[in-house]
Amino acid sequence: MRLTVLYDDACPLCRAFSSWLGRQPLLVDLDLVPAGSTAARRRFPSLDPERTLEEVTVVSDAGAVWTEGHAWVMCLWATAPHRALAESLARPSRLPLAKGAAYLAAGLRGATSSLPRRPRTYEPCTDACCTPTTPEATP
Repeated sequence: MRLTVLYDDACPLCRAFSSWLGRQPLLVDLDLVPAGSTAARRRFPSLDPERTLEEVTVVSDAGAVWTEGHAWVMCLWATAPHRALAESLARPSRLPLAKGAAYLAAGLRGATSSLPRRPRTYEPCTDACCTPTTPEATP
């Protein structure tokens, strides 16, 4: 089995989580692909690119798709150190905790499961270039 994790590359928490996930000892092979990218659109033309940017999406090599809490559980389930946690979180009563547990396992303790997706904005910098910024980074 192989899983593909589609994550929002413009979100600092998603980037940190995918980086952490990529460093874990795995029980299942993972491909980490930025959601909405050309590669994601080519590999999964039937998925709505905007929806995959709203929440981590996991796709199996057999075509199964997991979103929301189920996707976070699958991310943890793929790792050797966190499979037992994933199996515990897969229970319906615990599924709402899955995103927070995934961030906690990744050491992203300041994250919460209710973080809204931040819109991407671009503002010119005062130097010789323009850099992408997010609303929380602007004064």
